Amino acid sequence: MGSMLTSLPGASYYFLASFVTYSNQSKVDVLGVHDRTLMEHGAVSAECAREMAVGARRTGRADYGVSVTGIAGPGGGSAIKPVGLVYLAVDDGISCMVEKHLFPGDREEVRQAAAARALEMLCERLDEI
Repeated sequence: MGSMLTSLPGASYYFLASFVTYSNQSKVDVLGVHDRTLMEHGAVSAECAREMAVGARRTGRADYGVSVTGIAGPGGGSAIKPVGLVYLAVDDGISCMVEKHLFPGDREEVRQAAAARALEMLCERLDEI
Protein backbone atom coordinates (compact mmCIF):
# COMPACT_ATOMS: atom_id res chain seq x y z
CA MET A 1 0.00 0.00 0.00
CA GLY A 2 2.77 2.40 0.90
CA SER A 3 4.43 1.89 -2.46
CA MET A 4 1.14 2.48 -4.27
CA LEU A 5 0.48 5.69 -2.36
CA THR A 6 3.96 7.14 -2.55
CA SER A 7 4.18 6.56 -6.30
CA LEU A 8 1.76 9.49 -6.68
CA PRO A 9 3.10 13.07 -6.74
CA GLY A 10 2.31 15.00 -3.57
CA ALA A 11 2.09 11.90 -1.38
CA SER A 12 3.87 13.69 1.45
CA TYR A 13 0.74 15.80 1.97
CA TYR A 14 -1.38 12.82 3.01
CA PHE A 15 0.91 9.85 3.66
CA LEU A 16 2.37 10.24 7.15
CA ALA A 17 3.85 6.86 8.04
CA SER A 18 4.02 3.18 7.27
CA PHE A 19 4.61 0.21 9.56
CA VAL A 20 5.56 -3.25 8.35
CA THR A 21 4.85 -5.35 11.42
CA TYR A 22 5.52 -8.77 10.01
CA SER A 23 6.15 -10.63 13.26
CA ASN A 24 3.61 -10.99 16.04
CA GLN A 25 5.99 -9.28 18.45
CA SER A 26 6.28 -6.22 16.21
CA LYS A 27 2.48 -6.05 16.01
CA VAL A 28 2.48 -5.87 19.82
CA ASP A 29 5.48 -3.55 20.21
CA VAL A 30 4.79 -1.10 17.39
CA LEU A 31 1.01 -1.10 16.92
CA GLY A 32 -0.20 -2.12 20.36
CA VAL A 33 -1.95 -5.33 19.31
CA HIS A 34 -2.82 -7.25 22.45
CA ASP A 35 -1.00 -10.53 23.14
CA ARG A 36 -4.37 -12.02 24.05
CA THR A 37 -5.76 -11.16 20.60
CA LEU A 38 -2.90 -12.99 18.94
CA MET A 39 -3.22 -16.00 21.24
CA GLU A 40 -7.01 -16.29 20.89
CA HIS A 41 -7.51 -15.31 17.24
CA GLY A 42 -4.10 -15.29 15.57
CA ALA A 43 -2.42 -12.63 13.48
CA VAL A 44 -4.66 -13.42 10.53
CA SER A 45 -7.99 -12.42 12.02
CA ALA A 46 -10.54 -9.63 12.03
CA GLU A 47 -9.62 -8.80 15.61
CA CYS A 48 -5.93 -8.41 14.80
CA ALA A 49 -6.65 -6.34 11.68
CA ARG A 50 -8.84 -4.01 13.76
CA GLU A 51 -6.19 -3.52 16.44
CA MET A 52 -3.51 -2.99 13.79
CA ALA A 53 -5.53 -0.25 12.06
CA VAL A 54 -6.25 1.48 15.37
CA GLY A 55 -2.57 1.21 16.29
CA ALA A 56 -1.41 2.52 12.92
CA ARG A 57 -3.68 5.55 13.24
CA ARG A 58 -2.52 6.29 16.78
CA THR A 59 1.18 5.59 16.25
CA GLY A 60 1.24 7.54 13.00
CA ARG A 61 -0.78 10.36 14.54
CA ALA A 62 -3.04 10.22 11.51
CA ASP A 63 -6.73 10.69 10.83
CA TYR A 64 -6.96 7.18 9.37
CA GLY A 65 -5.20 3.89 9.96
CA VAL A 66 -5.25 1.08 7.44
CA SER A 67 -4.12 -2.48 8.03
CA VAL A 68 -3.61 -5.67 6.07
CA THR A 69 -2.92 -9.05 7.63
CA GLY A 70 -3.07 -12.33 5.80
CA ILE A 71 -1.46 -15.34 4.22
CA ALA A 72 -0.02 -14.55 0.79
CA GLY A 73 1.63 -17.93 0.30
CA PRO A 74 2.87 -20.02 -1.21
CA GLY A 75 3.15 -21.72 2.19
CA GLY A 76 1.71 -20.95 5.60
CA GLY A 77 -1.89 -21.78 4.87
CA SER A 78 -4.10 -24.37 6.52
CA ALA A 79 -7.59 -25.77 6.09
CA ILE A 80 -8.91 -23.14 8.51
CA LYS A 81 -6.78 -20.26 7.21
CA PRO A 82 -5.88 -20.95 3.58
CA VAL A 83 -3.41 -19.13 1.38
CA GLY A 84 -5.11 -15.99 0.08
CA LEU A 85 -7.01 -15.29 3.32
CA VAL A 86 -6.64 -11.60 4.15
CA TYR A 87 -8.26 -9.27 6.66
CA LEU A 88 -8.29 -5.54 5.92
CA ALA A 89 -9.26 -2.71 8.25
CA VAL A 90 -9.70 1.06 8.11
CA ASP A 91 -10.00 3.01 11.36
CA ASP A 92 -10.95 6.68 11.69
CA GLY A 93 -10.95 6.97 15.47
CA ILE A 94 -14.73 6.66 15.65
CA SER A 95 -15.36 3.40 13.88
CA CYS A 96 -13.33 0.66 12.28
CA MET A 97 -14.42 -1.17 9.13
CA VAL A 98 -13.02 -4.70 8.72
CA GLU A 99 -13.32 -6.98 5.70
CA LYS A 100 -12.40 -10.62 5.15
CA HIS A 101 -11.26 -11.74 1.69
CA LEU A 102 -9.98 -14.89 0.05
CA PHE A 103 -7.91 -13.60 -2.86
CA PRO A 104 -6.90 -16.03 -5.61
CA GLY A 105 -3.49 -16.19 -7.24
CA ASP A 106 0.16 -16.40 -6.36
CA ARG A 107 1.90 -14.45 -3.62
CA GLU A 108 2.27 -11.24 -5.63
CA GLU A 109 -1.31 -11.36 -6.89
CA VAL A 110 -2.65 -11.79 -3.35
CA ARG A 111 -0.49 -8.92 -2.09
CA GLN A 112 -1.55 -6.61 -4.92
CA ALA A 113 -5.25 -7.46 -4.55
CA ALA A 114 -5.12 -6.92 -0.79
CA ALA A 115 -3.36 -3.56 -1.10
CA ALA A 116 -5.73 -2.40 -3.83
CA ARG A 117 -8.83 -3.34 -1.83
CA ALA A 118 -7.46 -1.71 1.34
CA LEU A 119 -6.96 1.53 -0.57
CA GLU A 120 -10.46 1.24 -2.02
CA MET A 121 -11.82 0.87 1.50
CA LEU A 122 -9.99 4.02 2.56
CA CYS A 123 -11.37 5.90 -0.46
CA GLU A 124 -14.88 4.69 0.36
CA ARG A 125 -14.48 5.95 3.91
CA LEU A 126 -13.23 9.31 2.65
CA ASP A 127 -16.19 9.55 0.27
CA GLU A 128 -18.51 9.32 3.31
CA ILE A 129 -17.19 12.62 4.64
